[in-house]
Amino acid sequence: MAHKARQSVDILLVEDNPGDVELTEHALGRSESGATLRVVSDGEEAMDFLRRRGGHASAPRPDLVVLDLNLPKKDGREVLTDIRSDPELKHLPVIILTSSSAESDIEQSYKLGANCFVTKPTDLKDYRNVVGAIDNFWLNVATLPPK
Repeated sequence: MAHKARQSVDILLVEDNPGDVELTEHALGRSESGATLRVVSDGEEAMDFLRRRGGHASAPRPDLVVLDLNLPKKDGREVLTDIRSDPELKHLPVIILTSSSAESDIEQSYKLGANCFVTKPTDLKDYRNVVGAIDNFWLNVATLPPK
């Protein structure tokens, strides 16, 4: 049984591939969750957004972070480490959504505190289904931390 999605859910997508950003936007746009997707394209910008620095001073605190591992400037592992070491951010659920399926990446991500590890499918339909499953579970089934 699914819980009613809460109002105004913000998702921060940290993704440098414009094609994957577009696919994720499209998949979430088809969902009924009403989530707002915010996108940053590198690890440094992700931390600026999360810590509300610079051009992101008025950024909303996301309810969920979807994080790629292979990012410019600061990779996803470093971002995850920063999130988990920050008392203001460590409660945020972080989903790793990456092209890697390497056991070492999976193990390291969980050791660093990832809540979930998902390998990006290469098939368009499968990609949409995966994003839809993430959306459904995290926004309709799981209970997110209070704002």
